Amino acid sequence: MTTITVLAYGAGNTASVQFALERLGATVRLTDDPLAVTEAERLILPGVGAAAYAMARLEALDLLEPVRAFSRPLLGVCLGQQLLFGHSQEGTGVDLLGLIEGDVCAIQPGPSRPVPHMGWSRLTRRRDDPLLDGVEDGAWAYFVHGFVCPDGPSTVATADYGGVVPAVVRSGNRWGCQFHPERSAGAGARILRNFLELSA
Repeated sequence: MTTITVLAYGAGNTASVQFALERLGATVRLTDDPLAVTEAERLILPGVGAAAYAMARLEALDLLEPVRAFSRPLLGVCLGQQLLFGHSQEGTGVDLLGLIEGDVCAIQPGPSRPVPHMGWSRLTRRRDDPLLDGVEDGAWAYFVHGFVCPDGPSTVATADYGGVVPAVVRSGNRWGCQFHPERSAGAGARILRNFLELSA
């Protein structure tokens, strides 16, 4: 049975992620211990809310460097994906983990594009990746976010919300899902299962 570590740092949707993983047969270890992060086989960085608060929590718990140095499979979920990037323009601006280049920016509202982007959108695969094995192009995923990551070389799959939303990103052994896989029905469950099966 796969053991997976979920970072419980006070800024994430840890319970729903935990239950989704347990439904897939995984043993879940919730932790805010830097040593446990260093020793983890796989790590999930969840997140909801404000980037500045999340980064402050990581810093207060001495988790910034263990997460930055983590070289085995890491998955950022929702805000957790955004934290992988270099900087967020949220509020007065905040530096993030810096694992992927680029600035996280606010979604610009429009007549048919309220902010936050909340609800189901289709995924469009840009390139093959083991995280998306068995996930059909056009599969539905559930989004809740007001900021968006930059579209660049790390983008694996996108969604359309009046413009390109990088829905899945990857840099080396670090992946991010802007949507909530734990709330995205069959496609989300398949993505989580694929993450559990990645070579550590």
